[in-house]
Amino acid sequence: MIELYIDSVRISLRHYQRVIVLKQEDTQKYLPIWIGADIAEAIVLSLQNIDLPRPLTHDLMNNLIIQMGGKVDSIIVSKLEHDTYFAQIKIEYNNEIFKIDSRPSDAIALSVRTNAPIFVDASVFEKASIDIDLENNVILKHGNLDSNQPSVSKEELKKLSAFQDFVSGLDMNDLEEKKKD
Repeated sequence: MIELYIDSVRISLRHYQRVIVLKQEDTQKYLPIWIGADIAEAIVLSLQNIDLPRPLTHDLMNNLIIQMGGKVDSIIVSKLEHDTYFAQIKIEYNNEIFKIDSRPSDAIALSVRTNAPIFVDASVFEKASIDIDLENNVILKHGNLDSNQPSVSKEELKKLSAFQDFVSGLDMNDLEEKKKD
C-alpha cells in the first residue's frame, strides 16, 4: 500500500469535469481520479473547514459511524478495472476492522472529514499514476509505460490523452504558490 494525500481538486476548463489529484509524499507522482461536481464540492467544503447549517451525506455517514461507536481507520483505492476505480472504507468497531466497498470519491470525502489516511494499492498506483514536470507543465510518464511490459493498452493511452489535455490546461504555477502558503 502507498499512502497518498489530497494535492488538489481541479476542474477541466474544456470539459467542466472535476478531478481530485492525489499525490505521493516527496515525489512528483500523482493519481488523478475523475469525480462528480457534487462530491468535489463536498470535499472542497470540508477541506476549507466551511460549516454548513445542515450535514451533507458524508457528514451524516461520519456521524452515524461515531454514534455507533466506530471510527474510520483509513480508505484504500483498491483496484482499477475498465477505467473505473474501486475503494474500500476501513472502519474500526469493537476492536475489529470492517471493509466497506465504496466509490473512491465518497471514501475520500469521508477521509477528509475524519482525517483518515488515504492509501492506494501499489499495482493500481503503478498502472494509473502519472509523473508531472511542474516546470514545463507536461506529463513525463503514464503509469508503468517505461517498463518492458506495459500494463496500459493503446486504447487506455488514447483515454489518457484527455488527461494530458487537462494537465496542459492547468496553471501549475498557481499550484506551486498555494504550496508555499
